[in-house]
Amino acid sequence: MVTDAQGAVTDTIHLVNGASKGKRGGHEIPMAKDLRQALVELQAFKPPAPEDRVIFSERDIGISPKALAIWFLTLYRDLGFKGASSRRGRRTLITKAAKRCTAGGGSLRDVQQPAGHSSLATTQRYIEGSSEAKRRIVDLIS
Repeated sequence: MVTDAQGAVTDTIHLVNGASKGKRGGHEIPMAKDLRQALVELQAFKPPAPEDRVIFSERDIGISPKALAIWFLTLYRDLGFKGASSRRGRRTLITKAAKRCTAGGGSLRDVQQPAGHSSLATTQRYIEGSSEAKRRIVDLIS
């Protein structure tokens, strides 16, 4: 999902339906420059086999998605976070992206598409409001 047909790391993540909850042919997510660079370095260190996953250990070809979610739960619990999960991290990411999208010249549609939501209404349900932001908006228009 992060390489092209020749095996080179691309600048997008190609999510297939099997890797997400999607049902309409998957979608692409632009890849952060730092992540792309780390993947290029990982590829140089450990040339991948087709069945390899990005997160791997010495004992296995890779960590399964379920094991990764459990790892996050354990990490959050050990850090003392209450109610945190990998799913909650997705909500935080979408909220932060929504808050910053206009500064980057984008719109909520630009948040919706990488999130893989077919409806903007679904994306909006992920976005949490901010009392401070509401105050700043009122100050701007008054």
